[in-house]
Amino acid sequence: MADFHVYIMTNATRSPYIGVTNNLERRVWEHRQKQRMGFTRRFNLTMLVYSEQYPNPIDAIAREKELKGWLRKRKTELIEAQNPNWLDLSADWFQ
Repeated sequence: MADFHVYIMTNATRSPYIGVTNNLERRVWEHRQKQRMGFTRRFNLTMLVYSEQYPNPIDAIAREKELKGWLRKRKTELIEAQNPNWLDLSADWFQ
């Protein structure tokens, strides 16, 4: 069974985008290639700064909705608890 991921992408100005996927590597690649119209393409969100893994889509989607309801300050605190320097966790995935 596939794992599901809730993830946060960002850009140089640290604008967070929260998404859910069953293939994190593919989804990050799509963000970087700007394959879909929308927020991530418009704001050049190409850096993966946070992710959580879930065994099923129901839990992952519930968590995604929860995080999307948070204020930006709380999202920042969540990222910085695991990634204080906002490093791109996928920086070496596609070399």
